[in-house]
Amino acid sequence: MAMVLKRVSGFILAAALIALQIAVLRMLGQPFICACGHVKLWEGDIWSTGMSQHLLDWYSFTHILHGFLFYAALRLLFPRLSVSARLLLALGVEVAWEIAENSPWIIQRYREQALAVGYSGDSILNSLSDTSMMLLGFLLAWRLPVAAIVTLTLLTESFLAIAIHDNLTLNIVNLIHPFDFIRDWQNATR
Repeated sequence: MAMVLKRVSGFILAAALIALQIAVLRMLGQPFICACGHVKLWEGDIWSTGMSQHLLDWYSFTHILHGFLFYAALRLLFPRLSVSARLLLALGVEVAWEIAENSPWIIQRYREQALAVGYSGDSILNSLSDTSMMLLGFLLAWRLPVAAIVTLTLLTESFLAIAIHDNLTLNIVNLIHPFDFIRDWQNATR
């Protein structure tokens, strides 16, 4: 019975975190779906106003990498914590990031990057999809060998750099301090 209560409370906490994400994003003025009025499974045009508005896009891959990183960090920091407890912590961190990412300050920081000049934040649908991608990454990291996760990370970062001139690493670097040579390289995709 105690195990059942623990699982139920875990699901309730997860649902509460997702509800918080939705509520705060709505309070920040983010739309539920793309302002275009329809939902696409995939938005592949990096320059489109639909980027970060539909279910999946190029940045969905970076959220899988979030899951890899959160799994590794939480396993190192809290080795005795159960996987489900670490998953809830990872969910909390991702929800906090999704909220921060859609705050006016971070949106403005993104707009300073070449690939995000017209960025207006994520739709709530896209944000929830990003959170789901992080959960997928976390679960993959839990189940796959470390070598596979490292290989997938390097392949994903390389693939995104080639395909769209952006990836998780460049995204973080540009968020901290945009560099002209990165902006010029990213603008070359137009």
